[in-house]
Amino acid sequence: MLKEQSKIIQYWLFLLDMLCVILAWVLAFYLRFDWFTNFPQPLPLDRPLDRYIMYLVAILPVWGLLFIASGLYNPKQAQRFYNMVYAVIKAVVFGAVGVLAAIFFYRSFAFSRGHFMWFGILTPVFMIVFRILLYRFAKAQETTKRVLIIGAGKVGKKLQKSLNLYPWMGFEVVGFLDDDRKGKEVLGKISELSDIINPAETAGNPINYVYIALPLSQSDKIEEILNFLATRLAHVYLVPDILHFNLLNTRVSDIEGLPVLHLIDEAPMDFGRIVKRGMDIFGALFLILLSAPVMILLAILVKLSSKGPVLFRQERMGLNGECFKMLKFRSMRPSTDADKDRKWNDTVDRATRVGKFMRRTSLDELPQFFNVLIGDMSLVGPRPEEPVFIEKFKDQIPNYMLRHKMPTGLTGWAQINGWRGNTSLERRIECDLYYIQNWSIRLDVKILFLTIFKAYAPKNTY
Repeated sequence: MLKEQSKIIQYWLFLLDMLCVILAWVLAFYLRFDWFTNFPQPLPLDRPLDRYIMYLVAILPVWGLLFIASGLYNPKQAQRFYNMVYAVIKAVVFGAVGVLAAIFFYRSFAFSRGHFMWFGILTPVFMIVFRILLYRFAKAQETTKRVLIIGAGKVGKKLQKSLNLYPWMGFEVVGFLDDDRKGKEVLGKISELSDIINPAETAGNPINYVYIALPLSQSDKIEEILNFLATRLAHVYLVPDILHFNLLNTRVSDIEGLPVLHLIDEAPMDFGRIVKRGMDIFGALFLILLSAPVMILLAILVKLSSKGPVLFRQERMGLNGECFKMLKFRSMRPSTDADKDRKWNDTVDRATRVGKFMRRTSLDELPQFFNVLIGDMSLVGPRPEEPVFIEKFKDQIPNYMLRHKMPTGLTGWAQINGWRGNTSLERRIECDLYYIQNWSIRLDVKILFLTIFKAYAPKNTY
């Protein structure tokens, strides 16, 4: 219920933001060319309104995607006023930079700088005003919902904080029931549930929602609670305390009406995943075109440096354990029998002079743009590993296999934090799991940006 209503609010916000962009674009046109001109004069022939409207239609989807990528529709942005203002201004700046970059390559029509200045001022003002009105309207339509949480542990406290992220929905957490914990918010023991529910109903101020946040080991208590609440009007939700497990992409679905709790799973195929794949395709195409002269030069140098193919194809494991051939520029001379027993991250002395340079600068990995383009990899994600080493690591390093619940990438959270090459595998896995558990388009953009400055420094390459 909470998630569904929050999504409805976010959908309305997105539609209102698109309306704000349209209104600001048109109003900025009149402010620039009509209402604030010093002398009455007809509009310049190279700046008719219909031309501006035509380009608005073209850039409106770009604004929408950039707004989503900026994290503007995260429910946390509505928790406090300054959070909302900051999120809106950041999204508008993010969008303006993207649109200006696109306009830079379009030379047949000169956009007015004054128009764009007015547009940049009006858009965030409209967006903030519409947000305030929408939240106030939504809050006015909602009556206060009194919530009781059974279980004051880590899950119960986190649930309380999560409910506070939706102030427009009118939630009021009246307190907790818990057998093992005390505090000013703990109203009593679980056995005293009837002493809380019955008087509240009699007084005409009932508990509307009861969240059960107990460990699965207390299934007997959960059953007793459900049996009691089945005779009351409160809505009942089960939030099992399973945070002590290493969970990935947890969610609830159903199979023919049977509820299924996903504990360890790949990220669901939602709009964010579609946007991520779109970023991969267009990003890979752009980077291939941008680096084509360098790749051609490197291919020639590799061919001249020693006998053998230009590209080196190595089997790596990707999403859900599927293997693929990862491409690199060949940096070493052909292997010998002595190289078959090499260990992970062994330093080899077969590297050519060109190969050593490519490894230090990571230029040998440029062909992986083609892996991204065909879908074997993503621009951002855990780095893929060879299956022979995975067989060794999966039993030695806790949670190692969980990293295969996300598409592998050219760069990732571990790489920008310095855990690449001959570094701690345990710390690298920690970074990979953090990335998967906190994944968003915004995080991908952040990693790509930081990669330029951090990930491909010579440190820890081999």
